[in-house]
Amino acid sequence: MSRFRKLSHTIWHCQYHMAWTPKYRLKILEGAVATEVANCIRMFSEQKNCEVVELNVQIDHVHLVVMVPPKISISDYMGIIKGRTAIRVFNRFRNLKQKPYWGNHFWAKGYCVDTVGLDADKIRKYVKFQEAQERKIEK
Repeated sequence: MSRFRKLSHTIWHCQYHMAWTPKYRLKILEGAVATEVANCIRMFSEQKNCEVVELNVQIDHVHLVVMVPPKISISDYMGIIKGRTAIRVFNRFRNLKQKPYWGNHFWAKGYCVDTVGLDADKIRKYVKFQEAQERKIEK
């Protein structure tokens, strides 16, 4: 199986590592809340045809490795994930919303995102190999 995914006119492999925290980095992502957050992330990712590779909900932050098609921007994806999970968590755990420090925001502003790519040395070797292959074909 290829590591690439296909769209109608595109093959792609866009994998990202993301991390974000609850507001004030409160240690509330445990038990049923953590389970709900994980389930929401998987469900909303699937709805956008994104593939969750790894998901780790820690007590005060979330780590996610996900494959996102190139037609979806990362900021749109994170807006969907953070926005919809906040709504679901506040609806399911109404006692959280009663705390005065939330202000209708479950997640802290912002997030960290990094691409998960190939090793630069491997890419250079691959490019050199392709160049050598073309020369052989030309001769």
